[in-house]
Amino acid sequence: MPFRSVSSLHMRTASNPNNITERGARLFGVSEEQFSNWRWQMKNQLTSAQDAERILQLSVSEKEAFVALKDIFEAGATPYYVALMDLQNEFDPVRLQALPRLEETQDRIGVADPLQEVGNSPVKEVVHVYEDRVAFCVAQLCPVYCRYCFRKRRDEEVGLHFNPRIIDQGVDYIASNKNIRDVLITGGDPLIAQDRTLENLLARLRAIPHVEILRIGTRVPVTLPYRITEELADMLSQFHPLWINTHFNCPEELTPEASAAIDTLLSRGIPVGNQSVLLAGVNDSHERLKKLVEGLVRIRVRPYYLYQAQTVEGTAHLRVPIEKGLDLIRSLRGNTTGFAIPQYVLDTPTGKIPLSPNYILGRENDNVVLVDLKQKRWREENPLSDYVTSHHLPNFLNQDL
Repeated sequence: MPFRSVSSLHMRTASNPNNITERGARLFGVSEEQFSNWRWQMKNQLTSAQDAERILQLSVSEKEAFVALKDIFEAGATPYYVALMDLQNEFDPVRLQALPRLEETQDRIGVADPLQEVGNSPVKEVVHVYEDRVAFCVAQLCPVYCRYCFRKRRDEEVGLHFNPRIIDQGVDYIASNKNIRDVLITGGDPLIAQDRTLENLLARLRAIPHVEILRIGTRVPVTLPYRITEELADMLSQFHPLWINTHFNCPEELTPEASAAIDTLLSRGIPVGNQSVLLAGVNDSHERLKKLVEGLVRIRVRPYYLYQAQTVEGTAHLRVPIEKGLDLIRSLRGNTTGFAIPQYVLDTPTGKIPLSPNYILGRENDNVVLVDLKQKRWREENPLSDYVTSHHLPNFLNQDL
């Protein structure tokens, strides 16, 4: 691959720094037409230190980590995603998400399967935690192998990418359980498949009478927006109600190319939500998180969840204290549009637990006492009722207000 050396370009300096296609084509020494071909992107993922050094100025930690971790978790990033990176800064928020670091070998509490998905799968790759919905893990391949991925364990498994036997078993299970009304198609990244392959799966699921909603979880609009073609969007629009949740983590990912991909989906009536992961050095400040969620709203993507990073092995350096996450959510309230504020959650083997700042201090007889956004107390008249007495009163009385 005719990569240019880092010395020939400097950091984020294309003639238009917002045009990632132009910048990326220059970095990789190809035409813009070739650079914007999603199949070329997948074939030319950077997977080794040798690949990366042709574009990036790697740190000692990054160089050594490519070797030390190659048998633990696969490395890989599309040329597009690499073109988002600061070429010389190892702590660039995009690099922190995609490039291995030696800190991944230092994790005291990390485990392989923090959500115990294997134990929650009645048939292979169908994770059934909630009664009425399942996650159907049909894919293994990804445009970028995120270093914080809670499915790193799947890296050791082969033959998981749209495996016909696994697909058949999963569809049969979903069809046999009439409680399932909502199917999340996930992976890996399910959009790294041919249109016809994905269409066949969607058609089979849509044919099940009790399946009301289809969802796709994908990071393609963020890491490989060229995959969102007009043809793909047209095909997806046949299967409404169909929702897409994507995964922007930082403002640097909100490029014109990503926005165009989102617009292609929205123009077909496909709602798009976003699920971020709270990550140290990536989005764990008020300024960066606010810039991210406001950028999402500008491109008509609804911030949906902000996940507490899982205790998956090798991610201690990226995890943020829950208390800091609560402070960040509190800092957004009143300082940005209400629907731009995601729900902060911790995912567990038994389901998601909302993590919310507590604004209720307690009850004084017929008043509920709260703290407002300026940290002043507010007493809301809300008379005692049988419901409060029978359900909640022990939690409110006799508190020091």
